[in-house]
Amino acid sequence: MERKNVTEVVIGGKIYKLGGYESEEYLHQVASYLNNRIMELRSLDGYNRLPSAQKSLMLDLNTADDYFKAKRQVERLEADLSDKDRELYEIRHELVSAQVKLEENQKRITSLKEEADDYLKRIALLEARLSRGQDPQSFSADAAPGQKTEQ
Repeated sequence: MERKNVTEVVIGGKIYKLGGYESEEYLHQVASYLNNRIMELRSLDGYNRLPSAQKSLMLDLNTADDYFKAKRQVERLEADLSDKDRELYEIRHELVSAQVKLEENQKRITSLKEEADDYLKRIALLEARLSRGQDPQSFSADAAPGQKTEQ
């Protein structure tokens, strides 16, 4: 279990002992936040003439207002993060699909190159036979690449 921290802070010109499981630095930040809000309220016209209970209520209301605004901002940021996560998922899915298509296309290119090589070999063979005066139609090797012919 964590150790409870106790520290003295000044809030509204009075010294208080604050205790909690948060760090002393955090407890001082909380006191500093309250002091800043009190100073803001004191700068308003008529605040100093209010009864202390009403001053305390105004501080509470302003603090609650800050809390709900921060909470609303957190909710917006969480929604934005969720949207970004969804977009990232979709982009990753598109990337995987594109990679699969790329691999398929690379295999197709390899196959087409092999087929083109077979055709080039056939052309070279036919040209060689023509140059020797042979009838290229009379040879079974003249079949289209990948096809077998009977002799």
